Amino acid sequence: MEFFLCVVGMVLVIEGFPYAAFPRSVKAWLKTILGIRAGALRGFGLLMMLVGVFLVYMAKGRG
Repeated sequence: MEFFLCVVGMVLVIEGFPYAAFPRSVKAWLKTILGIRAGALRGFGLLMMLVGVFLVYMAKGRG
């Protein structure tokens, strides 16, 4: 449980950094995202999830 909380904490730090450091750029980027098709965003999200699972798999020594 301790490791899980550390991972969640690091994710929040990484996710929150752009909003704190570059709020104007984030707002402009979010406006750009509105023009992207939902299917393309879904595909990108799934790709990022697969990359994340692969990285965890590799980091844990492949089983």
